[in-house]
Amino acid sequence: MRSKALSLQTSARTSSPVASSAGARARSAAVEESSSGPPLPERKLAAILAADVEGYSRLMHKNEEAALTTLSCHRAIIDGLIIARRGHITGSAGDSVLAEFASIVDAVNCGVAIQQALTKANAALAPERRMELRIGINVGDVMVQDGNVFGDGVNVAARLEALAQPGGICVSHTVREHVEDRVEYGFDDLGEQHVKNIARPLRVFRLVFDPDAAPAQPPNPRVASPTTSDPASEVVEITFWQSVEAGGTVAEYRAYLERYPNGSFAALAQARLGSTSTTHPRSSDPSIELAFWNSIKDSDDPAMFLAYLEKYPNGEFRRLAEIHRAADPPSGIASLSGLLKSAFSADA
Repeated sequence: MRSKALSLQTSARTSSPVASSAGARARSAAVEESSSGPPLPERKLAAILAADVEGYSRLMHKNEEAALTTLSCHRAIIDGLIIARRGHITGSAGDSVLAEFASIVDAVNCGVAIQQALTKANAALAPERRMELRIGINVGDVMVQDGNVFGDGVNVAARLEALAQPGGICVSHTVREHVEDRVEYGFDDLGEQHVKNIARPLRVFRLVFDPDAAPAQPPNPRVASPTTSDPASEVVEITFWQSVEAGGTVAEYRAYLERYPNGSFAALAQARLGSTSTTHPRSSDPSIELAFWNSIKDSDDPAMFLAYLEKYPNGEFRRLAEIHRAADPPSGIASLSGLLKSAFSADA
């Protein structure tokens, strides 16, 4: 009898419509909650380039405005080169840059091109204003969510960057294995390194390249568009801005804004025009003239040499500029020198 009663009670509980309905609702809610939750991040294999400015806090402490100006110039160059090498910038906080590439070769070539371009840009600056980058490159499995990349592959790239010398590049053993026979750079074996928050030691290689060489052009550069920066043009704009800053006159700031209405320093030029400090020219700095000449001496545009002659009529390179001007006379198209001339005459 006792066994039969227990059996009837069990049967009643399992066949109860209330219990079945509650269970179904619970299962439905669980499925619905699972399906409506945040999507899982995408996983993929990618080459990660991590870069950071050496001594940025020190430069900011010395001269905040100068440090921000130099950083803006360098970032314009860096971003343009990443785009040209088919990279995608996934993170940018202050003085650091994080980019991903589908190709390891593209990532390595981009890192070298960045260091070479910044070497040239730094040469046009006073020593106390120069900024050098450290770069780390790794390849590994990463998670992608909302345009950002996460994971061990990113962390390793950041640790490699910290091991690099200013102006240098460190890569992982995996990167070296993939590109060793596909690039013309050397690799110095730094051995296994123990780094923060990475359980296993990293086999690290220092990339060996000529920092003074001209950055190589990508084999299949992207078609230029109004929103894509040309790194060479950026260097010319940077040098022209430095020349304008050295002069510090209203006419020169107006000339910059006419030439680069949407330039990297347009807002700063507008601010200068609103300041009374631009009413008197600043002292001449020979290094600015030299930097300006170095930025245009290989140009095929006669307007660049006319601009130099307008800016420095008795300059050190006047004869060379006149030779270039005579060899290739300008057309009737408005030139940079015309902008300078009109700006200066407006304040005469």
